[in-house]
Amino acid sequence: MGLLPISIQNRGLSLTPFLITSPPPYFQLLSAPKFTHFSQISGNNFINCLPSRTQRSSVAVRSVATEAAASPPAAKMVKAIRIHEHGGPEVLKWEDVEVGEPKEGEIRVKNEAIGINFIDVYYRKGLYKAATLPYTPGVEACGVVTAVGPGLTGRQVGDLVAYAGQQMGSYAQEQILPANRAVPVPPSIDPKVAASLMLKGTTAQFLLRRCFKVEPGHTVLVHAAAGGVGSLLCQWANALGATVIGTVSTKEKAVQAKEDGCHHVIIYKDEDFVARVKEITSNNGVEVVYDSVGKDTFEGSLEVLKLRGYMVNFGQSSGAPDPVPLSAIAAKSLFLTRPSLFHYAATREELLEAAGEVFANVASGILRVRVNHSYSLSEAAQAHTDLENRKTSGSIVLIP
Repeated sequence: MGLLPISIQNRGLSLTPFLITSPPPYFQLLSAPKFTHFSQISGNNFINCLPSRTQRSSVAVRSVATEAAASPPAAKMVKAIRIHEHGGPEVLKWEDVEVGEPKEGEIRVKNEAIGINFIDVYYRKGLYKAATLPYTPGVEACGVVTAVGPGLTGRQVGDLVAYAGQQMGSYAQEQILPANRAVPVPPSIDPKVAASLMLKGTTAQFLLRRCFKVEPGHTVLVHAAAGGVGSLLCQWANALGATVIGTVSTKEKAVQAKEDGCHHVIIYKDEDFVARVKEITSNNGVEVVYDSVGKDTFEGSLEVLKLRGYMVNFGQSSGAPDPVPLSAIAAKSLFLTRPSLFHYAATREELLEAAGEVFANVASGILRVRVNHSYSLSEAAQAHTDLENRKTSGSIVLIP
């Protein structure tokens, strides 16, 4: 065994430190449980730890080497973004965190790309409440499985998987995930695309196919048409045969929205979108509005709906909408919903069905995923700043 430095002080006498190369029997027979390291043994304590001749015959022998071998392995340290208090982008801190071994039903994943979403901003600000503080944000990523929990089948080290869901913690180099929330990524899908597609793509899927089923001949209004979800909604709705109206903030984003299948693009800073939608639809209105903006667009969105139209509010980037009186809904027998992906992908079967349809549409060319911005994971605060200031379009990913 290795050399062990020992320093002994007793009754005011300081003895020169010495090395023990082979511990004598009384070091093997230490029975005082309160001393766990030799550095804790000094003075009278050292003398008191020596077992009597009688005790030597009854105490089980355990060497220092055996104790070291039985100790648990050191925790693995990785870098991650941590939030200790709610606030602006400055609360996103770059820190060391521990990653343990996966338990039953879990996998450990080394992230290759991490998706940024507005829901991350809502949690950071405290609009949505995380279970604990501090916490690691992020609900979307793609990576390689590095360890599999005991008894788990259907997953193996080396698999490329992606996930999106209520399990937070994706702003990290490596993380533990429930295996049933991770889906296999087809070889044709790049990790950056998968990381930016899982939450946004499955959101677009349930909004268009389940929350309100878009069909040929429908007219739909998509706010933030050049955003991550908006871009996918426009492309997919167009492919389904709908007439697509999109709102954006700049001329540059208007160009992208046109490329993504918008038949009509409204730059809301230059035009009143309510008046423009009524003009486009000859005052008939639209069947459905997909609104992720919230406060700034909510009342106008209700106004442009036709009879029995659907108001689908799935975000609030401009703030929470004001309370809506029932009379505002009753005026045209409108439907109002505030859906969550987590309720539409509550089971593994629903998750696999949604992800499968999204991946198939990417493979067939129906969906083109715009990963327009990449940041280092350590630059998450800058990414949040740019997102909130509407300096981004398409999808944003963090690279560990």
